[in-house]
Amino acid sequence: MAKIVESDAIPAIRMRDVDLSLGSGASRVHILKKISLDIPQGLAVGLVGPSGSGKTTLLMTAAGLERPDSGEIAIGGQVITGFGEDELARFRGRRIGIVFQSFHLIPTLTARENVAIPLELAGESDAFERAEAELKSVGLGARLNHYPGQLSGGEQQRVAIARALAPRPAIIVADEPTGNLDEATGNDIIALLFALKKERGTTLLLVTHDMALAESCDRVVRIRAGSIVDDHAVKVAV
Repeated sequence: MAKIVESDAIPAIRMRDVDLSLGSGASRVHILKKISLDIPQGLAVGLVGPSGSGKTTLLMTAAGLERPDSGEIAIGGQVITGFGEDELARFRGRRIGIVFQSFHLIPTLTARENVAIPLELAGESDAFERAEAELKSVGLGARLNHYPGQLSGGEQQRVAIARALAPRPAIIVADEPTGNLDEATGNDIIALLFALKKERGTTLLLVTHDMALAESCDRVVRIRAGSIVDDHAVKVAV
């Protein structure tokens, strides 16, 4: 069992004794088993484990996209496990940016319109101006009015990253963000994510199969069969 180090500092994400099963009847599967985890503010944490180990479910539960059966989750010190659906969606929209392996862009909207969506939903009056600024920050200033079908896979993922960052969240969670990209493009996307994380001081929780990528984070958390089996800091050469 991994040792959880308690601290007086309020972590970006705190999970305590989180259990989650999915499915029903004979097909019900116990996915997460008494997960306890602290992710300090401003760190990059790589979450690794074999396929089916529960790492993506852990990520989705930490982000408030899956509800645990029991246990407690706090974001920035605020417990979210008792929130209703609407309250949780509003909280998540303000505090957590999510990047998936699939880009989940709306094909009938331009890059700028896709990035503006979460800002418009939050009632921001300058949604399109901020969307444009975010697209420029990810190197897509010349692609503002392009539709997803007119963009490469790497460009689509950059749009997805800009959309995740547009509400200025304190936390970014990314689930295999390079899974649909070739190696060179994937490396560019990871470099961009880490650069933006450093620039903005955000917390990054990253699911990956790539141990080299995980070891480039500040910490690596390994999960197997729904339990955390290792949680260690990465020594970075100075």
